[in-house]
Amino acid sequence: MAELAGQTVVLIGGSAGIGLETARRARAEGADVVLTGRDPDRLVRAAREVGARDTAAFDATDSAALAMFFEDLPAVDHVLVTAGGPRYGPMLEMTADDVRGALADHVLVALDVARSAAPKMRPGGTLLFMGGTGGRRISRELGIASAATAVLPPFTAALALELAPVRVNLIAAGFVDTPLSATLLGQRLEERRTQLRSTLPIGRVVGPTDVAALAVHIMTNTALTGATYDIDGGQQFV
Repeated sequence: MAELAGQTVVLIGGSAGIGLETARRARAEGADVVLTGRDPDRLVRAAREVGARDTAAFDATDSAALAMFFEDLPAVDHVLVTAGGPRYGPMLEMTADDVRGALADHVLVALDVARSAAPKMRPGGTLLFMGGTGGRRISRELGIASAATAVLPPFTAALALELAPVRVNLIAAGFVDTPLSATLLGQRLEERRTQLRSTLPIGRVVGPTDVAALAVHIMTNTALTGATYDIDGGQQFV
């Protein structure tokens, strides 16, 4: 029996990678999906690929555009936010604006989504955010990313109390083999894959389908709220 039959899932950042694979998984479970992203052409291709009900092209960091998007939507059940990403580098090389952005970007986008989406969400629905496990290590290369990573679990838990009966959860991923990873690593991508295959306890690289399966499980299990779910194949331990 399709576990998301009759429900609507919104993917903020749903034109590629984890967002697109979650849309595909949600469709397989009977959901209608709505994709958003910054690139209209890529959105059209993604929507055609998964049979999305609708799309909207805008930047998720634009509060006004985000509010307008949700204002025009009918009732929804689940919202996954994959837009944005961490900032790495030595802290002393960052400007004050860089630091503010690194610490605030994820939280501010999440708050804007929560503020705009909550009035349209059915009770028991899910707001689902993306974080990471890699930033839990402290290193010069990661810099401010470790502090930004640490903010998200308590933020998620507090927001779950404020928005109940809407549920709020966080997925913390390690390296995921997505188009974004390919862009960031370039020619070093295959080297990274080989390293992970040889060191991870699971013996393979985590892919977007793995994260999508977890995301849909969190959407369908109505006992889950205020929690952080790691999915990194054991990367944080090795």
